[in-house]
Amino acid sequence: MPRERESPAMETWNQSSDSARSHTPVMVNRRIDQHVEACVRHMATRADRPEMSRYLQRLEREWDLNRAVMVATAALGALGLLLGKKDGGRWRVLSGLAAAALFQHGMVGFGPLSGPLRALGIRTRREIDLEKFAIKALRGDFERIPNDGGPMARANAALVAAQS
Repeated sequence: MPRERESPAMETWNQSSDSARSHTPVMVNRRIDQHVEACVRHMATRADRPEMSRYLQRLEREWDLNRAVMVATAALGALGLLLGKKDGGRWRVLSGLAAAALFQHGMVGFGPLSGPLRALGIRTRREIDLEKFAIKALRGDFERIPNDGGPMARANAALVAAQS
């Protein structure tokens, strides 16, 4: 979605405090939130119902942080086993490290692979769902979003409603 620079910032709407957000640098969280705000603003000002539905389908297919961590650790584990087979086993340590990283992510909700993935813009399921619910609210799926006040007010109300 295009980024709108001339629009004023929306009030703070993302109050989620999951482990991934609390372990992620503020600038990365802010960048992810700004992307969501820009998409919701775009939907509020320029999108029609079919475009919103297409975008919602795209959000349904978006990989969340947990899925990305699982795939990355599985790939590292497999790489460690393959390379370990060729060089007598030293690379198998990589498989152990991947298993440890996955274990930590499962126990704490954040691990060594989570930071780089968040920096690449990979969002948590909750962050994706917040955007989905905001767009569903704009599309008219819920009754809580007022039609008056202009697109910015509607976009902000949708984001706040999605958070609650």
